[in-house]
Amino acid sequence: MKVSICIGSSCHLKGSRQIVEQMQTLIANNKLQDKIDLAGTFCMNNCTEGVCVMINEDTFSLRPENTAHFFKTEVMGRL
Repeated sequence: MKVSICIGSSCHLKGSRQIVEQMQTLIANNKLQDKIDLAGTFCMNNCTEGVCVMINEDTFSLRPENTAHFFKTEVMGRL
């Protein structure tokens, strides 16, 4: 599964770095390094909605405070 997180300037200001760090920790804690390809990317053309995250072809908007819930429901739910 590919998970891409926007690290462009708008998303960076909205907390993309914290989301990347949380996702790295969640992936490691769940020993999913071999199942999840976490990548940074630049603009996904949805700047006003928050930090853009894409799982395969599906796009989501995240904030650092809802990353753990997103991981549990969207990421773990797709594995």
